[in-house]
Amino acid sequence: MPTEAKTVVVAFSGGLDTTFCVAYLKEQGYRVETVTVDNGGFDGSELALIKERAFLAGANRHHQIKVEQETYDKIIQYIIKGNILKGNCYPLCVGAERFIQAEKLVELARKLNAQSVCHGCTAAGNDHIRFETALRALAPELDIIAPIRDLEITREDEFSFLAKRNIKINNRTETYSINRGILGTTIGGKESHHSWLDFPEDAYTLTKNPDLAPAEGLSLEIEFSAGLPVALDGCRLTGLEILKRLNALAALHGFGRGIHCGDTIMGIKGRIAFEAPGILTLIEAHRELEKLVLTASQVEMKEMLAVRYGQMLHSGLYKDAAMRDIESFLNSSQRFVSGKVKVLIKRGVLRISGVDSPYSLINPKAHYGETSSLWSSADAAGFARIFGQQAVLSAWREFNYGSGH
Repeated sequence: MPTEAKTVVVAFSGGLDTTFCVAYLKEQGYRVETVTVDNGGFDGSELALIKERAFLAGANRHHQIKVEQETYDKIIQYIIKGNILKGNCYPLCVGAERFIQAEKLVELARKLNAQSVCHGCTAAGNDHIRFETALRALAPELDIIAPIRDLEITREDEFSFLAKRNIKINNRTETYSINRGILGTTIGGKESHHSWLDFPEDAYTLTKNPDLAPAEGLSLEIEFSAGLPVALDGCRLTGLEILKRLNALAALHGFGRGIHCGDTIMGIKGRIAFEAPGILTLIEAHRELEKLVLTASQVEMKEMLAVRYGQMLHSGLYKDAAMRDIESFLNSSQRFVSGKVKVLIKRGVLRISGVDSPYSLINPKAHYGETSSLWSSADAAGFARIFGQQAVLSAWREFNYGSGH
């Protein structure tokens, strides 16, 4: 009596690596179920093409799960509240969403009584760490299969393997590895392998060439409530809807491009280009509003915790208990982060032209550099004498005793 084939659920994007995984596992005797977890990176035609490619590669069934709102609620809101930018520029465009994808992969695997799950990540990037950390935390009973990493197969060998089976992949993927989600797009390959090279115009898929953007620019008004966007140009919308609209509007004006070079989870340096027009607009606007309503100590403490939160999120440590603790702090810090921000985007450059909040800490009784009714000139003179006293004493010691013994 023949042995029943084991079931594996493959996280499927339709790209070169995951297409290879499906075809390879099918030939290894698995029953292959594919799932595309859509966090806003695909349109209807792309999803249809992904489904077609899954079956072409040999999948028994294909599943599509939409997680845009869940991604916003679990991940994006804290990227906004924390003004999280890795390396002060990169808003975790795609990697931050891997936990949600892993979570849905596990849910489907359990529903189908599958024994294994599969991802198409290489050994050199961050994603295999993110996926496997999440998968082990969520479902330690499932086997994890990673053919691209474990076979140490090259992209050329993948193309050859698929071509022999009449499975064709767009040649563009030979040059660049492009990932897209609701937060934006990342672009890797060629120029990302050398720190001196710039990316060519045709590498960018989401944003307009800034030099060709409309000369008049774009003026926007974004309203926030408790740290999150609630209206755009006076129109009440959900935060997710605002993010989507800003992705489109800011992209038309060439805003949101960047190149990030930083430390990978594996300990090497990595470099990618990215496009993130919507989330970068929101972070810039949100940060300026916070400057108006938060105390200096709140800003300082928030920045420290947000950096750590971003590092852990980027590294796939979403399930670490410290993440919930930091989220609690971020939520508390946003109690008075409500108001309106005026934004001007012109040929790839964003400028904040005005901020207003009922909770502003700018006191009408005090004008910086001019006059204040909050203290007298004598009070100011006394404060100037007392402030920095330890620095003064230290300087005098240096003058009298030099560098010491």
